[in-house]
Amino acid sequence: TMTIDNGNKVVDVHVRSGMYSSDTVFDYLHGYIATRLFSRNACYIMKINKNIIPELHEIGRQAFERQTMKKIYSPNNVWVQFQSGGSVFGRPEDWRIYGRAIEQLCKGLPLYH
Repeated sequence: TMTIDNGNKVVDVHVRSGMYSSDTVFDYLHGYIATRLFSRNACYIMKINKNIIPELHEIGRQAFERQTMKKIYSPNNVWVQFQSGGSVFGRPEDWRIYGRAIEQLCKGLPLYH
């Protein structure tokens, strides 16, 4: 499921698929994406690359297309691979950079950048 908050420029994506379940927050106001993988009990954060990640209005359009057509074909599908390195726990200064939505998703979990 997907929830788009145009006022706060935040998109929440919830994937419920057993072991592969996850929540992702696109925070366009702060410029970061965070994904919480439930099977790993960790959060992965990356900076939004505007050349690759669709704009907020584009995500809404693609979601509408998928809902109405039951199939989406878009050249903007994005796959991300995270390479494990060291993790950190969020500090107060991190949450100011990442924003409240990502803090609510990831607080208390190891963060991978």
